[in-house]
This record gives sequence, structure tokens and C-alpha cells, in this order.
Amino acid sequence: MQKLPDSVRMEKGQGGLQRLVIHTPQADAEIYLHGAHVTKFQPKGQKPVLFMSAKSMFEPGKPLRGGVPICFPWFGPRQDGQPGSPHGFARLVEWELVSAEQTSDGVLEIHLRLVSNEATRALWPGEFVADYRVRIGTSLYLGLSVKNTGSQPLRIEEALHTYFSVSDVKQVSIDGLAGVTYFTAVGTPRTETEGAAPIRITAETDRVYLNTRSICVIHDPAWQRKLVVKKVCSDATVVWNPWIAKAKAMPDFGDDEWPFMLCIETCNVRENAVTIAPGQFHPMGAIIHAE
Repeated sequence: MQKLPDSVRMEKGQGGLQRLVIHTPQADAEIYLHGAHVTKFQPKGQKPVLFMSAKSMFEPGKPLRGGVPICFPWFGPRQDGQPGSPHGFARLVEWELVSAEQTSDGVLEIHLRLVSNEATRALWPGEFVADYRVRIGTSLYLGLSVKNTGSQPLRIEEALHTYFSVSDVKQVSIDGLAGVTYFTAVGTPRTETEGAAPIRITAETDRVYLNTRSICVIHDPAWQRKLVVKKVCSDATVVWNPWIAKAKAMPDFGDDEWPFMLCIETCNVRENAVTIAPGQFHPMGAIIHAE
């Protein structure tokens, strides 16, 4: 790889894991090679856009808690009866840094890659190249492209499991999902349809909204800002907050952190899983902007 731009430095981060520290005139950011995990995005003069748990583990083979985990090649518990970590292996391994380039408009683009290998084949038989491009400017662009390099169709689930930082999840609202059918995993698993009113979080929430490419907007009146999530080639959206009991049950999440985060996840999961033909690729992305 060529020399890094002046706005980027590689260093050992928490737990000794390699990370990129990014300072541009437009924003500050951090990306760990472990999981290709964006752990910070903060436009200049604004509050952080992403939430990171103070209890997150920074250890090889374990996921980071917060930021933007990449869920791939499955989402949640593995469904094919085989053993495997929740949300797949992409967030548990180190990705290759391919390039870091400063564009003429001041945006910094980081290109990371994960290629199928003996370790991934021991967990899952797919042959693939996953390219991840992160563009840091006044907005945050996240683009995941998966190519099927094998001879068989490749069925994948994928998610950019974004944790947003909010003032108080009990006070925010979410627009963009009215009338959309969703599956909820809280209580008795069931399918429902979202009403016309903005979504409010009043209890543990774990919903997969299906067949939607809508823009989602988090309204945060206490911080006087909106977080806008525009999706690209994503047909499902997950809304998640663990609330009180689940937060206490997670060893890598602070008992009292749940009010300060909200996940709006850009994904293709469940009925919206993607099948990629041999030699073809599938892109998915999110553009995140604070107003």
C-alpha cells in the first residue's frame, strides 16, 4: 500500500489492535482493522455521531460493541444448523488495508478488504471478496461490496449494524418506516405493521423492517439535531435498543448505557437475504449525515 495521507495515521489502539486515526478539516474518525470497524465519526463542531460502549472488549476474536460492526455472512444466530458466532465472522477478523486516499473535495476514502481463506472456509463454504469503502467528510459513507468468486450461488445476509449516539433514547423519534411490515423478536416473535406516527422507543426493541429502502431520520430534540440514514441497495432496516434487562445481561455493554444509543441498521437479512451468482457482486451502503 502507498504512503498514508497526512490526515491518517496507523497506530495501536485499545487492546493493541491496529487502528486508523483520521483528522480532516471536515471530521474526525477512527477505524479498527479488526472487523473493519468504524468506531468514531464526528463532524467538526458537532457531537459524536456514533456510540461506543465503555465496556467494549478490544480482543482478537471478539466483536467490538458500538460504532459500525459489519455483520456477514449471516445475521443474528446462524440459521443453517451449523455452529457459528452470532452475526457471522467478518466482525471478528482483521481486514486488509488496501488504500487511503484524500480526494480533491477534502473527503478521505479508506478501502479495506476481506477475502475468503482457510479460516473462513472452516466456518462457511463461500468463496468471496468483500470490499469495504469508508468515506469521511461532512457525511459518512459506508459501502460494502461482496463478490462471489466461487462456482456456486452465494446466499448472504449482511448488515451495517450502526450504533448512533443520542441524548436520551426515550426522547428521540424515528421517521421513515410508517406502513412497513416488520418482524419483532421481543416477547412472542411475530410480524406487525408500523403505524403512521413516528417510532418511539419505550421498551426493549428489536425489529427487522422488511422490503424498505426508505431514508430514516432520528430526531433528537435535546441535542437539536437530526441523524439522516440514506440506504443504497438495502431492502431491510433493523431498529434496536436493548433497554434495561438486556443491557445488564451483556458483559460488553454498560448497565446504564442503553439510554444513550440507538441502532438503525442498513441490511439485507431474513426474507431480504441476497443471492449472488458466480462471478457477480452485490453492493450495499449507507450515507449518514447529521443536521
